[in-house]
Amino acid sequence: MDEEPYRDGPSRGGTEDSDTHNQLEVVLYPECSHRRKSSLVMADDPMTRPDLSHPDQTTACFVHSLIAGEWGDPKHKIKELEGVLRGSKGEDGEEDEEEAMGDGESDSHASTAEKAMVQSRHLTKKQLSDMAWNVRKLSKKLDSIKLRLTVKTVFLVTKAGDQSVIGSTREVARWLLSKERATLYNVYVEKRLETDPEFGAAQILEEEPSAKSRLKYWDHELAAERAHLFDFVVTLGGDGTVLFTSWLFQHVVPPVLSFSLGSLGFLTKFDFNDYQKTLTTAFRDGVSVNLRLRFECTIMRSKPLPEGSLGAGGKRDLVEELIGEECVDTLTHRPDKVLQILNDVVLDRGPNPTMSSIELFGDDEHFTTLLADGVCIATPTGSTAYNLAAGGSLSHPDNPVILVTAICAHTLSFRPIILPDTIVLRMGVPYDARTSSWASFDGRERIELHPGDYVTVSASRYPFANVLPRGRRGDDWVHSISKTLNWNSRQRPKSLEPVDEEKGGK
Repeated sequence: MDEEPYRDGPSRGGTEDSDTHNQLEVVLYPECSHRRKSSLVMADDPMTRPDLSHPDQTTACFVHSLIAGEWGDPKHKIKELEGVLRGSKGEDGEEDEEEAMGDGESDSHASTAEKAMVQSRHLTKKQLSDMAWNVRKLSKKLDSIKLRLTVKTVFLVTKAGDQSVIGSTREVARWLLSKERATLYNVYVEKRLETDPEFGAAQILEEEPSAKSRLKYWDHELAAERAHLFDFVVTLGGDGTVLFTSWLFQHVVPPVLSFSLGSLGFLTKFDFNDYQKTLTTAFRDGVSVNLRLRFECTIMRSKPLPEGSLGAGGKRDLVEELIGEECVDTLTHRPDKVLQILNDVVLDRGPNPTMSSIELFGDDEHFTTLLADGVCIATPTGSTAYNLAAGGSLSHPDNPVILVTAICAHTLSFRPIILPDTIVLRMGVPYDARTSSWASFDGRERIELHPGDYVTVSASRYPFANVLPRGRRGDDWVHSISKTLNWNSRQRPKSLEPVDEEKGGK
């Protein structure tokens, strides 16, 4: 690599809950008091840029420590970060394998960092642009190196609703818990498997008594609040299982290795029949990681205004509130919920019989008023999902873009549009809309938006760390769409037969 790489602290070891890790976390401290009426900061004020020349020491994530280093003063990168990746070039000029190590931190440090975190809707335009650019820059760095992680705790995710995968989960758990492994791993499986007869937790512990303290169970709350406990995630299922994993880890996302046991194969790159060889190689020799762009979505609820503040007209206008004049004293909206998504956010009419009316904004500009069944805002990863069904464009997952596709638009001229990931996109229900609209996130959460409410969509600071097979970067995505979607598949036309002039051919 051209720049001197970084390494994040000493190798981490230890046992279960006392050995806590902070990963995939970045903390921003913009001291900005300038808010528009909607509480979305759009000012490009250099004074509000966070000072990360002395990065927060609570993060041990190789991804976000690097990002923090890029934001800060270059003089402090090595001194303050203690590095995150350590690499050198061999005699043949090729990059040696990189190592990513993290040191343990207490839960109190993690909670403090979480409280100090600022949502992307509070970032200035320049801060959001810098953040997105640095994530992309780091992703390019990771393309050319192999990360050797110190794996102590493995998080297993099983395809929901498919009993046939339980046996495979049991097989992997038994193999990881065996004393024959070079490391005595802690293995977390879903809580529902504790009493599942097919999983047979009691039999596993009877066969391997040393696993009694190492076989543990996770639920949604543990995954959301203590994600720093897990060094590596293994999924058994299809692309839906990978999406579910992204949903579990709303902030911190450990590296995710996905075995194909489902019906689609855009995100599941590994054959389960070779799981022992795959996991042994990954833990011993390292992995190649691709950072998938995620979106941070914030539900913004309309707040009642004081009497007499509406003026002569007496009616509220969503466009005026979102891009009108700044007003420090009166905030028209409040944040309700923040969600990280990997595929798409869809705003639709829900159970209403009439079409939705949706105001679409980009940064401080009103794009258009959309009359349609809904609109799909997709990541490049989600371009092959609902976006594709709605007539949107396919996009390579490395593209830093936001895809906007209308669902059954009332006008024929509303074509799909692709926007840069540095834009803060907003979709709102106007105050004079006939009905409410409904927002869904990765097809899971379903939230009603009343007139005056809106959703912000921006690039997330928490990318999805997807483990890829080595040597399958360049053509892997094209191969996936060709295999799964039969992209541009057709019968090859026959060649023209040459004409024999002696036989009178014309």
